[in-house]
Amino acid sequence: MKAIVIHEYGPPEVLRYEEVPDPVPRTGEIRIKVHAATVNRVLDVSLRAGRETYRGPVLPLIPGVDCAGIVDAVGPQVSRWRVGDRVAAAGTMPLELCAEDGRDYRGPEGMMGIKRPGGFAELVAVPACAGIAIPKNLDFHRAAVVMRHVPTAWNLLMHVAELKAGETVLIMGAGGNLGTVGIQIAKNVIGARVIAAAGSDERVALGQKLGADHGINYATHNIFEEVMRITGRKGVNVLYDNIANPAVLPLAFRTIGYLGRLVTAGAHGGPNVSIDFSHLYHKRITIKGMPGFTPADLPHCLAAAAEGKVVPQIERVLPLSRAIEAHRMVEKYEGQGKIVLDPTLG
Repeated sequence: MKAIVIHEYGPPEVLRYEEVPDPVPRTGEIRIKVHAATVNRVLDVSLRAGRETYRGPVLPLIPGVDCAGIVDAVGPQVSRWRVGDRVAAAGTMPLELCAEDGRDYRGPEGMMGIKRPGGFAELVAVPACAGIAIPKNLDFHRAAVVMRHVPTAWNLLMHVAELKAGETVLIMGAGGNLGTVGIQIAKNVIGARVIAAAGSDERVALGQKLGADHGINYATHNIFEEVMRITGRKGVNVLYDNIANPAVLPLAFRTIGYLGRLVTAGAHGGPNVSIDFSHLYHKRITIKGMPGFTPADLPHCLAAAAEGKVVPQIERVLPLSRAIEAHRMVEKYEGQGKIVLDPTLG
């Protein structure tokens, strides 16, 4: 099969599009014919550049921390999956042999594309327990994007922030991947009042197009004053921030109202940000950082996408052979959607 292989760290040109042996599914595993894998700024691009070595990747490595496609082979002791099933997989999963349901597994775990071969290949073998069925009316490209960002946003808003219908949430980075998904979950799934904040009119407009009730360009307006005006000086119940922009977040933090919550799973704009500690204790604010997701949420995330409640934003779909170009785009890119690689494209 063809795959992208990293033999050494460096610029995009170190990515090799080469022939490698087809993976053979082991006991409790399935093999996926990949139709989509997303390109991620940290877990793919930064990893390739050599800035994520603390995660323990071992070269040579096939990257790609998610995938969506069709089951084309099953290993021994797998009965849940059949050849031809539509399936997605992403993130952390067992590294050693395990039962197909994953129960009672106590061995080491790691992320695909970092600790085990990833989705930048025509075929990838994963534990059967890591596979999630894709609804019939959801295409592979969007399913892969859902697996990358929707579960994290879902977990942050549903479980960590415990956002309720009728509450107000301020979504920072409203034009980014976690921002656009967060807006849709908050509005279309939870029923909250949403304020979308971003650093350009174009990104604010996207947030409002996706359902936000209000939009703020924090590059041209004072975000604190705008939120106070919108909320009648009450502030927001939840601040959802995955950027940690040191020029904006201190003001945004002051918009959190009594018993409010700040949740985050990212800090690529920071990471060091100053906050008003008197506001923290006077308003009895809770701050929680929680990357990752709750596995039980995955079917709900895919279902929400299939129902049109969450529409993943895709900027470009490229053949797997153009992974170098995809990495260059992500390094320079400030757009409004995901770059997806499709090994089935010529």
